Amino acid sequence: MLVRSSHGRGRATVTHAVVVIFLEFFAWGLLTTPMLTVLHEMFPLHTFLMNGLVQGVKGFLSFLSAPLIGALSDIWGRKSFLLMTVFFTCAPIPFMRISPWWYFALISVSGVFSVTFSVIFAYVADITEEQERSTAYGLVSATFAASLVTSPAIGAYLSAQYGDSLVVLIATVIAVTDIAFVFFVVPESLPDKMRLTTWGFPISWEQADPFASLRRVGKDSTVLLICVTVFLSYLPEAGQYSSFFLYLRQVIEFSPAAIAAFIAMVGILSIIAQTLFLGVLMRTIGNKNTVLLGLGFQVFQLAWYGFGSEPWMMWAAGTVAAMSSITFPAVSALVSHSASPDQQGVVQGMITGIRGLCNGLGPALYGFIFYLFNVELIDLQPAAGRPPPTTEKAVIPGPPFLFGACAVILALLVAVFIPARHRLSDIKACSASKSSAGSAAHAQSGGPLTTPTSDAEDIEPLLQDSSM
Repeated sequence: MLVRSSHGRGRATVTHAVVVIFLEFFAWGLLTTPMLTVLHEMFPLHTFLMNGLVQGVKGFLSFLSAPLIGALSDIWGRKSFLLMTVFFTCAPIPFMRISPWWYFALISVSGVFSVTFSVIFAYVADITEEQERSTAYGLVSATFAASLVTSPAIGAYLSAQYGDSLVVLIATVIAVTDIAFVFFVVPESLPDKMRLTTWGFPISWEQADPFASLRRVGKDSTVLLICVTVFLSYLPEAGQYSSFFLYLRQVIEFSPAAIAAFIAMVGILSIIAQTLFLGVLMRTIGNKNTVLLGLGFQVFQLAWYGFGSEPWMMWAAGTVAAMSSITFPAVSALVSHSASPDQQGVVQGMITGIRGLCNGLGPALYGFIFYLFNVELIDLQPAAGRPPPTTEKAVIPGPPFLFGACAVILALLVAVFIPARHRLSDIKACSASKSSAGSAAHAQSGGPLTTPTSDAEDIEPLLQDSSM
């Protein structure tokens, strides 16, 4: 059964979640080219540093707020929080032309509510059976990738033909459409009997604490090895996502059309890698070896980005980047097969918590390394008292990517020691207290008590990564 009844406006379906994700990220994908222009205009001297700081603040705020918003949506329903996250995530879009300073300020603070994926995955969990949930999650993730395959190319074409203002206007209209879709069309997914009718439920700190899952890491050696591997591999990946398109534009001298084509190529190849090659590799060489292979591709990709100075090198490295995208799904599968059914949510929550932390640290780290090595815009006009930039190619054009390659090499060495088959020890925490607190709250509100759910259903949707 793929859907469950919801009062009011029909039944909640996975299609509702897919449409919300597609519209939100399609709108942001259109702004890839205008974003590079605004960054160049606002921060001409330290573009990479400021971009890293802005994206780092946003990622870290998302990491802090995701558990709280997820816990609140468990109590008061998904729709209101889905509307809130979509609204605040899209709110900065029109300010790109109205006031760039306000745009970057709103981008930073919007991280508090930029956790659409957390609420969407909880929404999907409400309306799907357990055996169908991974397929539904895959559909949502594929929709996210598909929205970014075409939108940067469309945005680049419209920007070249009609200017950035039209692109920002279209993105704003799409964002407003998404907000209206959530408000008027998307039904509530959480059953009435599971929601409170009063706004006074005391959320426990354990539920809202973003560091709770991280503190459980050391309780099992296998979990510790997996989490260290995820941290060392995803830290450079998060930094790369925040700055790579700017790097292609200003250092490698890609045109906006070439950047859009590059995004489309990597996106399509990544979808193929995760849907076709991943399954074949998992069946033939196993989960652990697939993780090691993905990390190997990532080292090769980052090293090529770091040393590459010609456009063709970036295109070649992009194909390798698509294959490296198999790493995290393989890690998730390795954890899923190692953990007992009642520990799935806790362990996956730890992994996702690590990724959320990297979303804050990675962009800031990459921006700082770019600044430290004085990698700035090649077409920058020299400021007063400063020598003009040299046209000679640097030996290492992209120092942060080389740093990332070294970090992934360490991740590869750690991953070698992960047992191929190992049943994780009992690392559940506070589930009994959470259940008793929820029962007491339902009793106070007069609502019927529901059958306690497993930790997998209770925790996993609350800690999903918001930057997939």
